[in-house]
Amino acid sequence: MGFWLLVFFLTPIVEMYLLIKVGGYIGAWPTIGLVMLTAVIGVALLRVQGLSTLTRGMGRLEGGELPAREMAEGILLAVAGALLITPGFCTDAAGFALLVPAFRGAIARRMLARVVMVGPGGPGGPGGAYGAGSGPSRAGARSYRGPDGRGVVIEGEFESWEEGSRDRERDPPDRLS
Repeated sequence: MGFWLLVFFLTPIVEMYLLIKVGGYIGAWPTIGLVMLTAVIGVALLRVQGLSTLTRGMGRLEGGELPAREMAEGILLAVAGALLITPGFCTDAAGFALLVPAFRGAIARRMLARVVMVGPGGPGGPGGAYGAGSGPSRAGARSYRGPDGRGVVIEGEFESWEEGSRDRERDPPDRLS
């Protein structure tokens, strides 16, 4: 926590110092223009990268997989966007670094290595704990990999409750009007 607190307070000081130094070399207006240009270019790249990540995530979701890496990359892209619209050269450099897919992917993998996802019912429940990228394998049944790597399929039956056919004695209490 102490490291991040230090970064939080030192970043604006370093940014102001660099802006003053660069402004001393090229002038105030060119410095402002450069900061604005990096923000515009960064947001344009962010849009492209975000749509690409969203498309990959939707593809994994449609394939019955949990798009954990894509979700982590989405968080990193949001951080990149915040860094890019913050005036300054250090924050722009960090934001542009997060827009590089290989760098962002490496950070996302490190983030996911520390995460344990839990299926329905908690770690000891029917879903058990499973790693990133696993999840439902086919429509109609949910299959999760447990800690031992074997799949557990949860099957069930359902009955459709249509609006006009409510039976007050059989309907669940939250569905009664």
